[in-house]
Amino acid sequence: MTEKERIDIMSHSATDTLCTDQYEPWLWERLEWYQDMKFGLFIHWGLYSQWGCIESWPLVEEDIWARPDDLECWVKRDKDLERFRRDYWNLNTSFNPKKFNPQVWAEAAKYAGMKYIAFTTKHHDGYCMFDTKTTDYKVTAPETPFHSNPKANIVKEVFDTFRENGFAIDCYFSKSDWKSPYYWDPTRLAHDRNPNYDTHAEPERWEKFKKFVYNQIEELMSDYGHIDALWLDGGQVRPPDQDIRMDLITEMARKHQPGLIIADRTVGGLYENIITPEQEIPEEPLGHPWESCLTMGTSWGIKFNDTYKSSRELIHMLVEIVAKGGNFLLNIGPDADGAFPDITLERLRDIGDWMAVNGEAIYGTRAIAPYQEENIRFTQKAGKVYAIILTDENKTIESVTISAILPAVNSEIFMLGNDKPLKWELCDSCARITLPSKLPSKDASTIVFTPH
Repeated sequence: MTEKERIDIMSHSATDTLCTDQYEPWLWERLEWYQDMKFGLFIHWGLYSQWGCIESWPLVEEDIWARPDDLECWVKRDKDLERFRRDYWNLNTSFNPKKFNPQVWAEAAKYAGMKYIAFTTKHHDGYCMFDTKTTDYKVTAPETPFHSNPKANIVKEVFDTFRENGFAIDCYFSKSDWKSPYYWDPTRLAHDRNPNYDTHAEPERWEKFKKFVYNQIEELMSDYGHIDALWLDGGQVRPPDQDIRMDLITEMARKHQPGLIIADRTVGGLYENIITPEQEIPEEPLGHPWESCLTMGTSWGIKFNDTYKSSRELIHMLVEIVAKGGNFLLNIGPDADGAFPDITLERLRDIGDWMAVNGEAIYGTRAIAPYQEENIRFTQKAGKVYAIILTDENKTIESVTISAILPAVNSEIFMLGNDKPLKWELCDSCARITLPSKLPSKDASTIVFTPH
């Protein structure tokens, strides 16, 4: 499987199988609340952060893309998969992030204008960043040096800290678990991301895995405070061959967490309440609550010497997503010590400075057709239209012309961050608006008006 094929699989969701006509009114209310937030922080952090490699996927034999020839930890093991797997599984014996301080993360995210946090409680490699009773492959086990640290129960520390800072909590959890003997039987070869045995031929083994997953999710839903959303990854875990009884899991989870939103990624049905395109922005609105999850760099977990997107690019991505009715879940991978790379903190500050002026055009808005016109993206809220002008570096703009959505005749037009009304005129079925000589932002500026 290539990386593109994996992303396509994890991104795909057929909206006609979402069963939205069966949603109860309370769920629609919760989804409206979710859509109001618009901007969240995704954190991929685990054992893999020590190697700076792609999270979990290098363990899969067929996923050659995850073990590139220049990957240091792969080369050091002579590109021997068995040796690589053995050493990867043993990374729990060296995980000791002494600089872990979720308050620093929360303050940076809050300044950026983010409203919710999605944290990887367990990725596909099976390592639990919480104090589970289901396995010893966890951050609080004696084999992990960090287990004696007062902040060893990392998920609890992250959720409690972000909640105290006003964030909604989104609990990422991988349904697949390549460390579990009930998913990858260690006595047999595992070639792909699926169970390495026939689940129908060995129902007792699969039943043990179902209970394992159920119990881990119940721990997260009952021992870690209020949870707003459960973000389930590992979309191959679904009927008919990998049925874990999502109906029972959902009933249990919502018993502990009333109002819980569930994103059973790529599966469809009643439990994919949010569509989650991965590393892409849809060309058109999806007609259902959605969020694009994208990385600030090129990788989910930290990658040594990674290339990060510019502040301008990230702001434009946020605007593009929101104009199409989605949320932007922006991912950062902390390093092995638990610190955000300095460049990511700079990016968050830049986004926060922009949001301080233009947030009105982002939070609580909804899409309005035709969504865009040239370099302008539209949003709407409370009877107002926001026209966000995406600007290029070192390019001066003196005026803009809008024809897709016209202002009401004789109404005033303002720019966020500028108190004075803008000069404008109607001509040839369009509105020509004169901009201030100095724009509030070099990356994007917002015009607000009452539509015709």
